[in-house]
Amino acid sequence: MLTNILYQTEATATGGRDGYARTRDGSLNIWLGLPRELGGKDVGNNPEQLFAAGYAACFLSAMKTVSALSKGAHPKVPDNARVTAQVGIGLRSEGGYGLAISLSIELPGVAREQAEALVATAHATCPYSNAVRGNIDVALQVI
Repeated sequence: MLTNILYQTEATATGGRDGYARTRDGSLNIWLGLPRELGGKDVGNNPEQLFAAGYAACFLSAMKTVSALSKGAHPKVPDNARVTAQVGIGLRSEGGYGLAISLSIELPGVAREQAEALVATAHATCPYSNAVRGNIDVALQVI
């Protein structure tokens, strides 16, 4: 349970996966479309792409926050750090659909052991990681 909401946004979708989505403030206006693999025409973006972009950005920010607040316990996140989120959708053995997620993290110039410790702490901190924990396995790979 959240004890203090620091920021809140709102988006509305019409037409589902073959439709349109827009944030209340108008900063995001996006056409949605089914990918070819799901029977679509590959026109527009899809929820998995949006989730992947959001998770990658959020995770990188979580690493920066953890680093900044660690008082030297974690290395500084280099300016050329990258997080690539891969989000897949498929059928669950229990029925319905589910997601598979993997994050590839690049921290150039950071020793592997330090990078892995930073990634583990960020994974415990990141709101996206916390939102999916216990429901979706997230594979983490420091490359």
